[in-house]
Amino acid sequence: MGKTPAFTGKNDIGKTSLPGYVQFDSSNGIIKLTGSGENMWENQDAFFFMWDKIEGDCFGKADIAWEDAGKNPHCKAGWMIRAGLDPDDAYADAVVHGDGLISLQYRKTKGGATSEIQSPLRGAKAISFERTGNQFTMSVSDTSGIMHPIGTITVEMPGHVYAGLFVCSHDSMARETALFSNIGYSEYGVVPFEKRVVESTLETMNFETGIRTIVRRAKEHFEAPNWSRDGKTLIYNSAGKIYMIPTGGGTHQLINTGFAVKCNNDHGLSWDGKELVISHHADDGKSRIYRLPSGGGVPMLVTKNGPSYWHGISPDNKTLAYCAERNGIYDVYTISTDGSEEKRLTSTPGLDDGPEYSPDGKYIYFNSVRTGQMKIWRMKPDGAEQIQFTPTDEYGDWFAHPSPDNKWIVFVSYDKSIEGHPADKNVVLRSMTTNGSDIKTIAHLFGGQGTMNVHSWSPDGKEFAFVSYRLVAP
Repeated sequence: MGKTPAFTGKNDIGKTSLPGYVQFDSSNGIIKLTGSGENMWENQDAFFFMWDKIEGDCFGKADIAWEDAGKNPHCKAGWMIRAGLDPDDAYADAVVHGDGLISLQYRKTKGGATSEIQSPLRGAKAISFERTGNQFTMSVSDTSGIMHPIGTITVEMPGHVYAGLFVCSHDSMARETALFSNIGYSEYGVVPFEKRVVESTLETMNFETGIRTIVRRAKEHFEAPNWSRDGKTLIYNSAGKIYMIPTGGGTHQLINTGFAVKCNNDHGLSWDGKELVISHHADDGKSRIYRLPSGGGVPMLVTKNGPSYWHGISPDNKTLAYCAERNGIYDVYTISTDGSEEKRLTSTPGLDDGPEYSPDGKYIYFNSVRTGQMKIWRMKPDGAEQIQFTPTDEYGDWFAHPSPDNKWIVFVSYDKSIEGHPADKNVVLRSMTTNGSDIKTIAHLFGGQGTMNVHSWSPDGKEFAFVSYRLVAP
C-alpha cells in the first residue's frame, strides 16, 4: 500500500467507536476506505472522511463497490463536499448504500435536517459528483457506462470546504470497507458569479422508470422542447430561432421560420404534425402567434393583437389556446387557426397563463394566481367550470402538460414565495393523475423559465422532455 492520491486529510467525524483508516493499492489505483459510524442522517453524522480542503468548483468520479458485499444494507460510501468537520455541518454527497440504493443527500444548514434525492438506477458502475458554485450535481452510470443525471440542488457553503471520499458502516460497533476505483478528481478554483455562464441540458425522462437521459448539453441558452409526432426529433428555441435535434442526440438543425427570428419559448406542433405554431416578437416588440409548415416555411399570422403567447392546440387542430395581455391584464384566450375573432376564457384578477388542451379535448388546463398562489386549474374549452386542480401547498405550479393517454399531468413547481416563472431557480418537476390524485416530485433541477413551458411528451406517452440549467465556468 502506498500514498493516497489527491487528498491531504483523513479523520473520523462524529461519534465513532472504531477508528477508520485508508489503504491505497498503487498497482490498480484502488482506494479502500474502512470506517464505522452510526449513521449519516437527520442533523448528526458519524463516518470516516478522507478529504482535501478546497475553495471553488470541483468534480469527482469513481466506481464504488463494497468489500464482502457490504454487511449492513444501510452502510454508505461516496463523494462528499462539506462546510466543516463538525458532525452537524452543512454538506452534499453522492452516496452508494450497501443494498444498492444510490442517492444525492444534503443538509442545507448547520444542524438542519438531511434530505435526499434517490436515483432510479441501483448498483450502478460509476457515480459522478460536481460542485459549480453552490450547485451540486450527481450523475449515475447505467450498465453500458452512459451517465444519467440524478439531480441538482443548492447548498450555500461560502469559503473553504472539505471535499473527498467517505464511508459509514451504519453500525457504531462494526466497520465496513468501500472500494473506490477508476477515480477522477479535479479542482477548478473559484469562479466569480458574474463570470459564470449558463449551461443548458436538453433531457428526456422515462416516466415509468424516472431515468433521465441527456440529449444535448452546451454552454448556451436554449429552452422549451417539443416532441415531434413521429417521435424522432425534439424541437426547441435558442436566441430567437427554432431548432430540431434527434431524440437520441446528434447534430441540431435550424428550422426555417422565414422572417420570424425573434421566437420565444411558446411553440409547438399540431396534433397531426403538419404545422408548427410559434410565438414571434414583431417589429413593435410584442409577441404574436404564427403558423407554418412543421418542416419550415413562411409564417402566417394568427393573432393580430399582441402580446400573445401560444400554449395549446385542440385535438382537431382547429383552435389555438394562448395567454394574452389585453388592456394590462393577462388572461387565457382561444382563437381559430384561421385567425378569426379571439375569445376570452378567463377574467379573474391576476395572471392566467399556460393553457393546454387535454388529449380528448374535454378540458383546458391552465395556471392561475387568482387565489394568491399560482396553481394549476382546469376548465371546459368554452371557459366554463373553472376549478383549482393542484392543492394549496408549499409550491407555486406552472405549465400543466397532460400525457397523450390522458392519464398523467407533468408540471413545473417553484417555491411558493417566488413570483412569476423566472429563470435560474431551484425547481421541481411534479406529476399527478388527471383525476387529481397521486401528486409527487419526479425531478429536482435548476431552471424554471424555459424548462418545460410547452407540451413535451413523446407521442407514445412513455417519456417527456425538458431543459435543466447550471451556472458554470466559461
